[in-house]
Amino acid sequence: MISEQNRNVAENAKHVYVERLQSKLEASHLNQFVAIEPASGDHFIAESFSQAVANARKAHPDRISFVIRIGHNAALHLGGVSN
Repeated sequence: MISEQNRNVAENAKHVYVERLQSKLEASHLNQFVAIEPASGDHFIAESFSQAVANARKAHPDRISFVIRIGHNAALHLGGVSN
């Protein structure tokens, strides 16, 4: 179960993404990952999920960031085949 703090971080980061970053990043960084630290609005673009997280943690080691895959509804897709 997700904590209230994590839920707030996710909601605020999504808001930052939609309001400030989405159009710019989808034009130039499609399929990459962006970690957003919502309190500051800082964002960290990387080729991988783990690198985006590492970059955010390096800049804000005491804060929680939220990762979005640029141009996608989810950061990660867990595969499977439906019949």
